[in-house]
Amino acid sequence: MTQRDQMQYDVVIVGGGPAGLAAAIRLKQLANEQQRELSVCLLEKAAEAGAHILSGAVIDPIALNELIPDWKNKGAPITTTVQQDQFLWLTKNNQYTIPAALMPPLMNNHGNYIVSLGQVCRWLVTQAEELGVDVFPGFNGSEILYGADGAVKGVITGDMGVARDGTHKNTFSAGIELHARYTLIAEGTRGSLTKSLEKKFNLRATAEPQKYGLGFKEVWRIDSRQHREGTVLHTQGWPLDNHTGGGGFVYHLEDNKIALGFVVHLNYRNPYLNPFEEFQRFKTHPAIKPLLQNAKRLSYGARTINEGGVQSLPELIFPGGALIGCSAGFVNVPKIKGSHNAMKSGMLAAETIIAALAHEQFQPLLTDYPKKIRSSWLWKDIYAVRNIKPALSAWGNIGGTLYGGADMWLHSLGITLPWTLKHKQADHETLVAATNAQPIDYPAPDGKITFDRLASIYLANIQHEEDQPAHLVLGDTEIPITTNLAIYAAPEQRYCPAGVYEIVDVDKSARLQINAANCIHCKACDIKDPTQNITWVPPQGGSGPYYEAM
Repeated sequence: MTQRDQMQYDVVIVGGGPAGLAAAIRLKQLANEQQRELSVCLLEKAAEAGAHILSGAVIDPIALNELIPDWKNKGAPITTTVQQDQFLWLTKNNQYTIPAALMPPLMNNHGNYIVSLGQVCRWLVTQAEELGVDVFPGFNGSEILYGADGAVKGVITGDMGVARDGTHKNTFSAGIELHARYTLIAEGTRGSLTKSLEKKFNLRATAEPQKYGLGFKEVWRIDSRQHREGTVLHTQGWPLDNHTGGGGFVYHLEDNKIALGFVVHLNYRNPYLNPFEEFQRFKTHPAIKPLLQNAKRLSYGARTINEGGVQSLPELIFPGGALIGCSAGFVNVPKIKGSHNAMKSGMLAAETIIAALAHEQFQPLLTDYPKKIRSSWLWKDIYAVRNIKPALSAWGNIGGTLYGGADMWLHSLGITLPWTLKHKQADHETLVAATNAQPIDYPAPDGKITFDRLASIYLANIQHEEDQPAHLVLGDTEIPITTNLAIYAAPEQRYCPAGVYEIVDVDKSARLQINAANCIHCKACDIKDPTQNITWVPPQGGSGPYYEAM
């Protein structure tokens, strides 16, 4: 058995996104106010905090105002206020403006900011470290530690210097056991530790299937004549058909930059659909293409987004800890916002822990945390839009949007409909057989506005050591051919935004080749694989994309 060093903390947090960082900061703030010694450790699998963060992002500052009221004076990289909202419905060649007056007030971005969430997280790290949080970038949480009583007692960080065949290289360094009184899981969507905890403690016993979207983002520097700082544009419709959910966005940042993105809901049916190619087609629409003339693409990335809402929330607590942020799933789907809710969940978990530690007898279950969630503005935010995603799934983009608009308007008028619609299927259950689907002919990229995946992931600055164990694990090596290829025409070749999966011929037989070094950690494969045969686990710490300002 590998001998591991051990470190003891009061609280260990896995994940350096908005939820984890807000939890760490709030823990130390409260401890300092009470003049109490409290040790807090935060693990971040990226080589640098913020390097794996990708979001649109238009953020609501409500949680940040509570956490760090003087964030402006402290130099937070949050400066571009939203000046204008635009909503377009696209057809192949036309665009139709949805007047702002018709949009539910819940969709208004007044008072919000356009940011790089990665840069915001880097700034939050400095705030956490100033308070005394130990932040360890380049270390993933690879395994949950359990005590003799079955409660979580911390995590083990991933081993470093392991060869692909499992042998130890001369650079080998064993992972560390981080022991804690409480462990907060903030690893984002579809995290490996979250899945492990959900299974062990049956946290999804009463939850409906989690739903997901796959979001793409590029940052461009555009012609100053096309730039409208503070403008927020959202689109629905083309290039997606009525039964495929999703939409596009353009956020005008400072310095003639725009954040350009597209989201495809992963409950799509056609196995021939390629979300990356749909994003490329979106850029060719007459409403979008002029923005990109004489412009330069600076970066590219993709990640999955929780879309299930309150129906899909698991139990938030387990003996010894809690799920926060996107590990639980607090995204407001129609607003495409989750960072404010993620931060609030981390803050509420921190407040619960501080109160629990004040008791003489240790309390392994943080029972007040779910109660705090339900009595907070976070719950009101996601409860108000609980029916939007299932409506889109049931009635398509047109019917679902009309229903959703009416539902949100009624809520704004103080009328809460008495029902909660259900999610009928998990996203991996929705594909139809290839024989019942229409192949899609995507145009070749022009290299100016549209690109292929390999040219795109170059801009993601991926850093993977080739000789390390595969972090994309097949439960059965035959299923990709006997089932996925035979029935669904190998959809993993198309839903992956980084070209990781490829069907190749070897000795006149088809085989799935996994180009793991291309992986940008979106976890779409773990979600959409129709047989749930692919499992994503964290690669060696520090691996993956390096987003500078996403």
